[in-house]
This record gives sequence, structure tokens and C-alpha cells, in this order.
Amino acid sequence: MARCQRHSRELRRFGFFTHWFTHTAFDIPHLKTSVIENPKFIKSEIERPKSEINTVLCIHMSLFIASLNSGSNGNCYYIGNGHEAVLIDAGISCRETERRMLRLGLSMRKVKAVFISHEHSDHINGVSVLAKKYQLPVYITPATLMRGGLAIDEYLLRPFAVAHVAAIGELQVTAFPKFHDAVDPCSFVVSFNNIRVGIFTDIGIACQNVISHFSQCHAVFLEANYDDDMLDKGGYPYHLKRRIRGGNGHLSNKQAVELFTKHKAPYLSHLLLSHLSKNNNHPDLVQQLFNACCGDTEIIVASRFVESAVYQIDGHLVAAGSRLKTIEELKALQTSLF
Repeated sequence: MARCQRHSRELRRFGFFTHWFTHTAFDIPHLKTSVIENPKFIKSEIERPKSEINTVLCIHMSLFIASLNSGSNGNCYYIGNGHEAVLIDAGISCRETERRMLRLGLSMRKVKAVFISHEHSDHINGVSVLAKKYQLPVYITPATLMRGGLAIDEYLLRPFAVAHVAAIGELQVTAFPKFHDAVDPCSFVVSFNNIRVGIFTDIGIACQNVISHFSQCHAVFLEANYDDDMLDKGGYPYHLKRRIRGGNGHLSNKQAVELFTKHKAPYLSHLLLSHLSKNNNHPDLVQQLFNACCGDTEIIVASRFVESAVYQIDGHLVAAGSRLKTIEELKALQTSLF
């Protein structure tokens, strides 16, 4: 496991991982795996020394996460292990979801369900087409379904109540209520092998539910929607500023920092700052703000324009500066993950 811990948890968007071992790892001294190097898709073979088997095992005990898009123009987050995955929200089109997953080397075949947090359009725009094309179950509260006016085949619907825990293969998805100006809003924690990833966006305040779940997570998508000064000086009308700042609106940079510094777990390895406002925030501002207090946690600002990298969450902290930087290093981590 030590070798795995020395690797970065970030898997860059080369899409190597498309073929899995057909034999038990311990039965053969050297393992060969086909590699497809995206975007050129050049196949090659490499030898895997037996000393690297522990790395493979570590990967298959991990969660892998990515932001496909994050912002008021659409939200969609990928969380999965080596066998199955879920999407939290589907606020970008089916075609764009496919494109971004392809660029990351992620397979839609491993996506087993979509979970919807609330009915606002930037969280549901793509779900009807996505569910129909891939026959994906959609987990959604009855009130959210009704308010969202979604056309989803009934046999694909999985109505749930907040505080519900759903089993998707070996993944467990826990829903809990939050404060937001929607009919029945909820946030989610996805867990596997005692590793927990939280998706906490569109939250008006860091209520006790958010604090409790945040403090147990190994990685979090956390809203940092607006900078107070930028919102004050910006051109939004007063009623909209009140809505954003209200207890049912969005979390500010200041509120997100307070939640992070006061309640992060000592094992929180990745923080993906999400749902940044286009007009009232800036990625550089947020990055600098959290870099100043991040400690051993890796800070990533999720984009409203492009997908993030894929990050491996295995329950261990990332050593500073330990990102994988070369194709050769990435090849050492090939699996069938994607």
C-alpha cells in the first residue's frame, strides 16, 4: 500500500484504463494490460511487476471522482469505484455528458444511476434524455419530480425520501435535507469501502446536517458560490442579492472557508470547490483563499466550462507536490477503472 500512497490521487484525462485483467493477480508474476492513450488511442502493452500488485489492489478499493461541470449553467458530478458509478445531478446535455466522460476515459457503461438534488434547471436539464438513452434509474423525491416537470419513464423512476440510503452495487448513496430555495432539496454522500465523498452545493447555510456529514468525508464537492465584496458591488438587483445571501440561497466563499477550517476531517484529502458564480466570484480568488488554509488537503476549483481531472480517493492524504506528471507514471496505475 505504501507505493500507492506515494502516487497522486489525480488521474489525468488520458483515458488509459479500458481493459482489465482476465486472471487473478496473484496467479501470474507479470501482468499485461492493453492501454489506450487518449486522445490518440494508441494501443500498447506494458509489463506489470509483481511488486505493483498492491497498487492495483489499492485502486480497486478506492473511489474516483470528477466534476463534469459545475455552475449555474449546469451541474454534474461523477463518483464511482472500479465496477459501478453514479452521477449526482445531470444539468448538462446528454451529448455533452458523453463528450466529457469520453475525454476523461470514463465509461457510461459503469454509470448505474442518477441522483437529483433538486428541481432547478441547472441540475436536471440532461436527465430525461440521459436516463432514456442508457436506461438509467433516476433517484428523485416525488416533490422534486413534480416541480421539475420531468418526462421520465415510470419504470426508471426511483422515488426516495430525504435521509434515504440507496445501494448501487457496492456504492451507498445517502441523501439528507439541506436549506435551499427548492421544494425538497437534498445533498448526498457516496460511500464505498468506508470512504465517503460528499456533494454539498446549493446550500443556503452550513446547517447541522451539512456540518455532520462534511466532518466525516474523505473528499467533498463544496459550494463556494460568491465573494461578498463582488456581490455587493455587482449589478444584480437587490432582491436577487438577498436571495443569494439568504439562508435558502448559496454558500459564500467566507462561509465555505469557515466550514472547511472548523469541521474538516484530518483525512480530508480533496476539496473540489464548486458552483462558483460567473459574475460574483473568480476561480483565482477562491484558489488563493483556500490555499492559505488547506494544510494537507488538495484544493481544486471545479470549472463551469470544462470537466475536471479524475481524482482517486483512497482514504489517505495526498503529500504536497505528489501529483503524477508523466504518462510513464500514469501507466504504472493502469486498471480497468474506465
